[in-house]
Amino acid sequence: MPAAPSDAPDQRRRPAHTPVLAAVLLAVFVVPMSISGTAVALPRIGAGTHADLAPLQWVVNAFNVAFACFTLVWGSIADVIGRARAFAAGVALYALGSLASAVAADVLWLDAARALTGIGGAAIFSCGAAILSTVFDGPARARAFALFGTVAGAGVALGPSLAGVLVQGLGWRWVFAVHAVALAFVLLALPVIARAVAATSAGTGGGRIDVPGSALFVLAMVLLTTAIVQGSQWGWGSAGVLGLFAGAVAVLGVFAAVEHRSAHPMLDLGLLRDRRFLGLCLVPVAASFGFVTVLTYLPSYLTAVTGRGTGAAGLLMLLLTAPVLVLPMLAARLVARGMRPLTLVLLSLACLVAGDLALTLLSPSATVLLLAAPMLITGAGMGLSAGLVDGQALELVDPAKAGMAAGFLNTLRLGSEAVAVAVYGSALATVLGTRVADGIDAHPDASRAGEVADRAAGGDLTGAAELSGATDHRAFTDFLAHAYDSAFHSVLWGLAAVGALLAVLIALLLRGTSARTTA
Repeated sequence: MPAAPSDAPDQRRRPAHTPVLAAVLLAVFVVPMSISGTAVALPRIGAGTHADLAPLQWVVNAFNVAFACFTLVWGSIADVIGRARAFAAGVALYALGSLASAVAADVLWLDAARALTGIGGAAIFSCGAAILSTVFDGPARARAFALFGTVAGAGVALGPSLAGVLVQGLGWRWVFAVHAVALAFVLLALPVIARAVAATSAGTGGGRIDVPGSALFVLAMVLLTTAIVQGSQWGWGSAGVLGLFAGAVAVLGVFAAVEHRSAHPMLDLGLLRDRRFLGLCLVPVAASFGFVTVLTYLPSYLTAVTGRGTGAAGLLMLLLTAPVLVLPMLAARLVARGMRPLTLVLLSLACLVAGDLALTLLSPSATVLLLAAPMLITGAGMGLSAGLVDGQALELVDPAKAGMAAGFLNTLRLGSEAVAVAVYGSALATVLGTRVADGIDAHPDASRAGEVADRAAGGDLTGAAELSGATDHRAFTDFLAHAYDSAFHSVLWGLAAVGALLAVLIALLLRGTSARTTA
């Protein structure tokens, strides 16, 4: 009597998965490279296009805002039209936007091209994660997501260095042209990805695109991310920023009401009622405050306060990023050998808090040995959870909604990074401004404390001293270095407190999670 057919896909009949994994990971590598590396090219872009400061900053901001706005939308679209098609569309948009950026005639053209690139990057991250969840099972899925986290971390870590080499050797346009070339190889692998997804019982599409919900969500994210981006420039208490925040909250309320009544919502609100899924989605939020902020601002501390050169500071940053390149695969092996994923998640949160606290030990005379421990611990907090939480979160979701779930997870990830970096920068400038204002009595020629603090918060202490009008620039620069050191430590205590609160909340949400979510 023949065996009954199984609903599970026959692994032996699936196409080879290595090309699928390689193509997805190459695309995933390019996206964070663009996020972290483009800032390096801004001075050359400004000189080449004769751009003013505001449109020049939107070379970075346009990508980030578009990415944050469309990540969840693409995840939902992928569940409707099929993950392979949505991923292909994202890769094509990203390649087209990168090519348009490389040949941009002026900064406004470049800003528009970068927004198009951000829309494509949102599809790559959301649909790429959903494809891995669809194509791989069990230990293979754990390894695939470990590589996903490793490659994304490598893109963030190597982006500035690779961009610097390209800008120095070939010019700023090649920063974007290289991305287009890399994604051309991904486009060649799209037929293999389509066959691999088609061989499964999920990700083949169906349903209807939620146009009203998508439009409302994009509008809410545009308002929210614009408020975050402009907060440090307009002032967090300004009418414009408060109005943007209020508008975002109002539109999100309408969005929730529309989704509750929709037969085919872009975000199934039932996902948010699963406390385990919600807890796992908050882990990247903790990493944004505990790791991404340090990754963004520690180089300025190393150069401005400890007196190290840019090259030396860059090399030291490897202590922070190296664990992100190594630990995701180690975490996958530990899970495969029986360790509870929840244990690793809680350990990663503990490392983030402990690392931020340990960084408060830094001083202007800090040696490399003193720097190593807190940087490695902080990096371990990111590395242990990178990729692991993606696989664990998507394991909890109906395969038909994997795209939506991946979109929500990555929306929280990128949105929290934007919030954390903006809040950190604003807090640093505010505390530093207080220190500068308190020290004006000692430097009676200094004025414009707010502007001086903003310039110093970016690490340019010499420029801040010149802006201050102080007669003794060297003495005032030394004063700013001590003020920066004090402000840096104060903000670190705040980051550790936020990390501890998130860790407690996540632990409560994950309480009672099964020993091993993934087989």
